[in-house]
Amino acid sequence: MNRYSDILAEYSRIGRLRHMPDGDIPAGMIDLSGNDYLGIGAKGRMAELFLKEAGRTSCFSSGASRLLLSAQKPYAALENTLSVLYGKEALLFNSGYHANVGAVSALAVPGTLIVCDKLVHASVIDGITLSRAPFVRFRHNDVASLRKVLEKYSADYERILVIVESVYSMNGDIAPLADITALKKDFPAMMLYVDEAHAFGVRGRMGLGLCEEHGLIGSVDVIVGTFGKACASVGAFVASSAVLKEYLLNSARSFIFSTVLPPINIEYTHFVLQKMINMGDQRDYLAFISKHFESGISAITGQPVLSESQIVPLMAGSNERALHLSDVLRKRGILALPIRRPTVPPGTERLRFSLNALLTESDVDHVLNEIDAVI
Repeated sequence: MNRYSDILAEYSRIGRLRHMPDGDIPAGMIDLSGNDYLGIGAKGRMAELFLKEAGRTSCFSSGASRLLLSAQKPYAALENTLSVLYGKEALLFNSGYHANVGAVSALAVPGTLIVCDKLVHASVIDGITLSRAPFVRFRHNDVASLRKVLEKYSADYERILVIVESVYSMNGDIAPLADITALKKDFPAMMLYVDEAHAFGVRGRMGLGLCEEHGLIGSVDVIVGTFGKACASVGAFVASSAVLKEYLLNSARSFIFSTVLPPINIEYTHFVLQKMINMGDQRDYLAFISKHFESGISAITGQPVLSESQIVPLMAGSNERALHLSDVLRKRGILALPIRRPTVPPGTERLRFSLNALLTESDVDHVLNEIDAVI
């Protein structure tokens, strides 16, 4: 046990020891820490509407994995709606982590090289690790770097699985999806896998993500979306071809061996999804205040902000300074959590501001003024 204690002591020394948040958020606090980007989950309003309008009485427990479950109707109904929206087959998973770990590890059959952006989520890296497939990383959002990798290896592998995120959760920047997708013309072995976790609900006319916004849904082989962020629910999905859906159903271990989410959660997600696709005004407003906030941060710091989304970082440069800034802002009524290594590389520690559509322009200006006062 001493070794574990020593590791924890070292974490504390370098400022990366984490603790569970305690207590509720105080009244009046401006919360910029969560992923409820459209404000759907705020104060339980959508849940109340769900119970009032839909009158759901579904079971709160599933009790089995999906492949052993007799009551399939709620799951099939949600998958069918997603299939209509995307023009692809959809398969539900319990979380974005389950989806990425299961899909990536299963898709890397013999003869596959995985090529991923340097900043993909830990769940993708864990999926790659479980796959035991060879993999290469390319420079973040650098299409020329990706092309060089494809040129070097495309003749050696039956398929190359290229994995990117559409909106990156730490920088808030977006992938050059059109340019990446265009590479498929020159490299027929390329399969494109796009994690839309932080774009689903927020980008595109119906909130289907950056692939929808750029008209690329049909050109992307695998799209992953999550319901635990802009949808303020739980679970995730993989949208792909009929063949890949059937393959994942039979091969993705995180799907096969997990007890499925309760039917009531699935029905609530379905209810929210049907509301969310019509929340274009909220998406437009969120884009507006995000751009305003990005400009404000850039003016305060004198540095360009890489963000092109509702996620806006404020660079601190060290664990200690990130913790300090977060603590000072909290005392001023603003909740923005520090992001430290190993989540981000050393020297890029930051505060991560997650904006949502319930913020007023006055709220945003107030937060900017408080930031200006403390840095």
